[in-house]
Amino acid sequence: MKLGIVGLPNVGKSTLFNAVTNAGAESANYPFCTIEPNVGMVSVPDSRMDFLMELYGSKKLIPAVIEFVDIAGLVRGASKGEGLGNKFLSNIRMTDAIIHVVRCFDDENVVHVEGFADPVRDVDIINMELVMADMEMVQRRIEKAKKNAKGDKHFLIEIDVFSALLEHFNEGKPARSFECSKEDMEIIETAELISLKPVIYAANMDEDTFLGEYQENVYYQKMSEFAQKDNALVLPICAKLEQEIALLDEEDKEMFLEELGIKESGLDRLINCSYDLLGLISYLTAGEQEVRAWTIRKGTKAPQAAGKIHSDFERGFIRAEIVSYEDLHTCGNMVAAKEKGLVRSEGKEYVVKDGDVILFRFNV
Repeated sequence: MKLGIVGLPNVGKSTLFNAVTNAGAESANYPFCTIEPNVGMVSVPDSRMDFLMELYGSKKLIPAVIEFVDIAGLVRGASKGEGLGNKFLSNIRMTDAIIHVVRCFDDENVVHVEGFADPVRDVDIINMELVMADMEMVQRRIEKAKKNAKGDKHFLIEIDVFSALLEHFNEGKPARSFECSKEDMEIIETAELISLKPVIYAANMDEDTFLGEYQENVYYQKMSEFAQKDNALVLPICAKLEQEIALLDEEDKEMFLEELGIKESGLDRLINCSYDLLGLISYLTAGEQEVRAWTIRKGTKAPQAAGKIHSDFERGFIRAEIVSYEDLHTCGNMVAAKEKGLVRSEGKEYVVKDGDVILFRFNV
């Protein structure tokens, strides 16, 4: 999974990136501090793997991984090449989802590229730039389809679909809010549109607001209302505080979070939010060599889940031997789970569930 962290300059993008990846990207109080996209790989925390590693005496633990990309600050006119716009837009097309950092605090000591904080205005600026960039992409697709339609009438459907989407764009609306049939959406998805990507709005607050009654914060309330209309999620966060937490070792981190009255770090909440947004789950494989988490989409059937490990597993799929993590943990070991009839043999139509511990049988 690849997530792009975006936002106007000086809203806390790089600070949040540093916090979640601990990668030390430069963070300074001036626009375009981030020019090349910083990339950080983060392991997905999963306590289930620790139990499995101890149970099997595994040599290695390989968690699921998320790639975070901190992309240069966007400004008005980016779709026309202003600032670092063109570079930004090409980088963001490569991501699975967007984490849009929005400044929800006032601080006269931190420069705001628009003069003062207004989260909805800031979001509108970037969303409009993304829509305008997508408009160019869609116009090119329409022109190409018109040429191809002379020899293949199938392209007439593509012309109709993208023309309707273009009208939607003209109203300033992103592709993700365009209502159409499943077949039409499959055509739209071939265009790699930025505004089609799912979004998490990270409402970046100051420490006092975040640790207090942040739900009463006017900026947060405005963002929540906006996100609801935009089919997006809002994640309250304090990037500065998260950066402090990231510098602590695991034991000190737990104590610090407890003192602050916070159940999970921002990274954990962001990962959970991202998994929910993209409809992702993890299944587990375990043995003497390694314990490993594999990320798949909800609704994935056993052969396709096996294909995540190797294409041969999917091609030669015979069956999957499955026990839920909860059952295995309760029983204490695989022998006890089998004695209680909790280890199942599933075929090609089985839909894999989060936390399934699987051994695939295949023959090529």
